[in-house]
Amino acid sequence: MSELEHVNVTVPDPKATAGMLIDLFGWHIRWEGPSMEGQGYTVHVGSEKSYVALYTGPGPQTVPKKDASYVTRGGLNHLGVVVDDLDAVETKVKSLGFEPTSHADYEPGRRFYFTDADGVEIEVISYDKV
Repeated sequence: MSELEHVNVTVPDPKATAGMLIDLFGWHIRWEGPSMEGQGYTVHVGSEKSYVALYTGPGPQTVPKKDASYVTRGGLNHLGVVVDDLDAVETKVKSLGFEPTSHADYEPGRRFYFTDADGVEIEVISYDKV
């Protein structure tokens, strides 16, 4: 049995992005500090079993074109987060100024997407019966 432990995403402000993820998903900071070789800063935010590593490097970052990840080899297309209460999280997403899109009911659950301030698309999923 294997499971995904973490993904690592480059963002301009790891602490701000971590705060948003904590607010939306009830996660906590597992670790933060200088990244490997001291060339940036990283915040690990998530649960006891898995997390998102939020990294910023020492220099400026480029912003990819919208939806470029879907045509870029190795591009990050989106993060998928399972929640207990999809409607409550959608209310929080809206209160943070993000626009939920692509709502769908499907077997076995429901979902929507939003793009955060860093340009990262996040899929929010609930497997509670509709």
